[in-house]
Amino acid sequence: MVTPVSTETIPLAPKVLLHDHLDGGLRPETVIELAREVGYRKLPHEDPRALGRWFAEAADSGSLERYLETFSHTVAVMQTRDALVRVATECVEDLADDGVVYAEVRYAPELFQEGGLTLDEIVQAVQDGFREGERRVAASGRWIRIGTLLAAMRQNARSAEIAELAVRYRDAEVVGFDIAGPEAGFPPTRNLDAFEYLRQQNAHFTIHAGEAFGLPSIWEALQHCGTERLGHGVRIVDDIKVDGDGSVHLGRLASYVRDRRIPLEMCPSSNLQTGAAPSIAEHPIGLLARLRFRVTVNTDNRLMSHCSMSSEFATLHETFGYGWADMQWFTVNAMKSSFLGFDERLDVINNIIKPGYATLIG
Repeated sequence: MVTPVSTETIPLAPKVLLHDHLDGGLRPETVIELAREVGYRKLPHEDPRALGRWFAEAADSGSLERYLETFSHTVAVMQTRDALVRVATECVEDLADDGVVYAEVRYAPELFQEGGLTLDEIVQAVQDGFREGERRVAASGRWIRIGTLLAAMRQNARSAEIAELAVRYRDAEVVGFDIAGPEAGFPPTRNLDAFEYLRQQNAHFTIHAGEAFGLPSIWEALQHCGTERLGHGVRIVDDIKVDGDGSVHLGRLASYVRDRRIPLEMCPSSNLQTGAAPSIAEHPIGLLARLRFRVTVNTDNRLMSHCSMSSEFATLHETFGYGWADMQWFTVNAMKSSFLGFDERLDVINNIIKPGYATLIG
């Protein structure tokens, strides 16, 4: 018997998350408690519900730059080892509660040095938190695995340093590298030395591209930098023409992305907030999924976008009518595109994802 798709049943489905920022997913209660511990007095609210609403409303500006400003509060309370361990542990618990079985969670270590922590101490603290979270989830009879992506802020000049850090910890579940921050004025080609080093080291990396900036950002990330995935990538739709009769024509870049199966780390709710799409109904994910691009569904920042993987899937179900088979397709896409080893990816697909959806499909 087929389980009906609903907000109550979607959390039961196994999910894979490739694009989630650690400093964008704190619990409001945790932000308040950590702020009190470190004496941070700039929070706009002391009530968890009010603070949660504030983050969502402040991020809902239609501007990527304004959206990024909300992180000043979360970053401010994550400057100690204990805070980093706690935030990472709670991240794992929250994702597992939402049915996520594998997630690649990213953060920029350079943002957490105001309290005197070294880059290595920051990575070690976050990894300790992730492992503690996994242990707590396992103790409750469930399973989740977390891979870490270390990000460099594209407006700074530390990408080579962070790339070396990612390689140094790749045997400790740091599975890849990313660049984040404002796209306009800071093209990925500013970080070519980091990407060249990563390729030499056979290391994985993704690049935020095609969100606030258009096709040139995507082209540079692919052809100059050699990225394996596109963080967001929604503006690839600018290279696709749909005629009045419904016929579709792909430009050279869009064809390349589809033909090469370049994964798109799409974050529907976040994209609305930053102005990358006017509405869910008009979000490029509908067309790109129909054209069978390698589309994945992600949260980006669960606090700022007031979302979860389940709520993203629920919104897509309500808007496009996606059912269990579609959700499984998105999930398998994500697992295929993860930075885990081939055998590990297959194991999760065949022994966790497919059986999980088979139970729901009936």
